[in-house]
Amino acid sequence: MNPDLIILADAVHTMEDWTPGRPAPQAVAVQGGVIAAVGSREDAAGWPAAEVIDFGAAVLTPGLVDCHIHPVLGLELTRGCDLSGAKDLAEVRALLRAEAEAVPSGDWVRGWGLDPNVFGSAAAHRELIDDVVSGRPCLIRLFDGHSALASSRALELAGVTGPRAFEQASEVVCDPSGRPTGLLLEAAAVELVAHLMPAESFDERKARLAELFTLFARSGLTGAHVMDCGEGSLELYRALENDLDGGLPLRLRISPWCMPGSGEQDWRRLAEQIGLGGKRWEVAGIKLFVDGTVDNGTAWLFDPDVYGESVAPFWPRPEEYAAAVRFFAGRGIPTATHAIGDAGVAAVLDAFESLPPAVRSVAPEAVHRIEHLETVPDALIERFSRAGLVASMQPTHCTHYSRADQSDNWSTRLGSERANNAWRCADLRAAGTTLGLGSDWPIAPFEPLPILADAQLRRRAGRPGEQPVVPGQALTALQALEGYTSHAARAAGEWVVSGSVTVGKRADFTVFDVDPLSAAPDDLADAQVLATFVDGRVQHLAVGAVR
Repeated sequence: MNPDLIILADAVHTMEDWTPGRPAPQAVAVQGGVIAAVGSREDAAGWPAAEVIDFGAAVLTPGLVDCHIHPVLGLELTRGCDLSGAKDLAEVRALLRAEAEAVPSGDWVRGWGLDPNVFGSAAAHRELIDDVVSGRPCLIRLFDGHSALASSRALELAGVTGPRAFEQASEVVCDPSGRPTGLLLEAAAVELVAHLMPAESFDERKARLAELFTLFARSGLTGAHVMDCGEGSLELYRALENDLDGGLPLRLRISPWCMPGSGEQDWRRLAEQIGLGGKRWEVAGIKLFVDGTVDNGTAWLFDPDVYGESVAPFWPRPEEYAAAVRFFAGRGIPTATHAIGDAGVAAVLDAFESLPPAVRSVAPEAVHRIEHLETVPDALIERFSRAGLVASMQPTHCTHYSRADQSDNWSTRLGSERANNAWRCADLRAAGTTLGLGSDWPIAPFEPLPILADAQLRRRAGRPGEQPVVPGQALTALQALEGYTSHAARAAGEWVVSGSVTVGKRADFTVFDVDPLSAAPDDLADAQVLATFVDGRVQHLAVGAVR
């Protein structure tokens, strides 16, 4: 063995069983982008290497992977004023007023990350923003990414004067007289207005994407499961990989959307994209939706929410969703389905449980997933564990947007019983389910260390005064780390090549200045990522990280 690189750290968490009686690993050798050896510092002294990097008392783990993220879509969703920190309507209005004054006259005013809790008991309405933007066109994206609030002028420019019919469960919300309130629910409705806004140039988008990927690497990420593939996405990845020395700083596993109103001809076109890619990015799955969000009233519940909403599936004819599942599963193509409400999760389980044995046997290694699973009763937990589906969840959706006293919009809509079934991470793990974790950025921040902390705390890290939300669903430190490493690999069907520090697997690593398995969660959230490696090549190295 003649490794290209040896990495030393006082602790290496391999995320697989280590042979009892052997010294705790402290050294990893890399050759040709894969792990060539794992052992002690004494072992490493006998490995002739071209380069040695010693991180001293640091801790090395497999590279962290975000299991649900939207890099390119996020570029569009995060244009304009960041409203995610606004705590009430007055603060939202002040931020929008400042944004309107800052952008040139005649330009659109944009905002994003709006938490519906700022409206209190009032309904979101264009009249709440018209005056502060001085009658200009304005579109504000709500935090969930599934809805937006448009100003009166924006609706006028779009010619939106009343209700519209769509192929999917979208809505132009109107008052009793039939006039639009400005609230637009789901992508088809939002796009009525959004398509009018000037688009960034390709070069502008590429520059922003490069900056975003740099931030991902600094945060500890070495990979991401990308849950969208909009127009120009693949061209951006290809151009950026060609421009950057050494390629992209993290691996991307991409899943284009399959939407209602599509048929077999559309599905074939999607299937033809599978396998497209470059050195560190690949189209490797399909993303579907069966519902929207609880906060919008577009989730799919067995029983209506407190406002009589959230009872309609995203596919108006759910049997067409099941047909799409059969089409992709029958071709060995992995799927990931957005399902938030209990009826939505049940519909996905129904679709997969009804697959004929011949379809299931086409590619038993193809992984099928459910994304989000925000409120799930006991009976579905039991079915989930038998179905062999993977769960993909986002702990900070719980800790950022719901409250222990259930006074938030999400809990109020659902009522106490369903709110007590919130984000059942621990129960899914206890049932033997593979559980991948992620951020869903830009819906919530992408930094993985606070997410690992929140998964254990069931409250926001750094806020010890907050009460945890359904604390019995907290993950252990090991389970949380598995969600970003070993279980993330299994959620992608990539356990053979990634997810643990094992000889023959990819040399993707994250290096911490604390031990993520023993540090207090609040301390972990504030810890420093010393380095990330992809293919054994440094993608981020903090100043002073090397001994």
